[in-house]
Amino acid sequence: MIGYVTLGTNDLSAAAAFYDALLGTLGARRLWETPRGIAWGVSDGAPMLALMTPFDGAPATVGNGVMVGLALDSQESVRQMHGQALALGGSDAGAVGPRDGGWYCGYFRDPEGNKLLAYCIG
Repeated sequence: MIGYVTLGTNDLSAAAAFYDALLGTLGARRLWETPRGIAWGVSDGAPMLALMTPFDGAPATVGNGVMVGLALDSQESVRQMHGQALALGGSDAGAVGPRDGGWYCGYFRDPEGNKLLAYCIG
């Protein structure tokens, strides 16, 4: 159902380095790139994560309550992605571990403060 999610950035080149490394572990690559943005995905037609500088020229800000969930295949993958995000300059936004409903999650923020979640079910 979701085609893509876009997060704002004030420094596209720095954000690109973070997401190239982080999403590369999922097999994602840059699917398109413009002077204002980049989108990553595993294939054309599959859901994408995009970063864009705001169209209106105002600074990008973090949306309160906005979060992007990255579906992974194992608890080990969740631990690895959460750790990699922190090693790449992200910050912890919720320790890795089990959650209600059989979810296993690790929350983090990218260097600009956007909140993401690495998760698996089970």
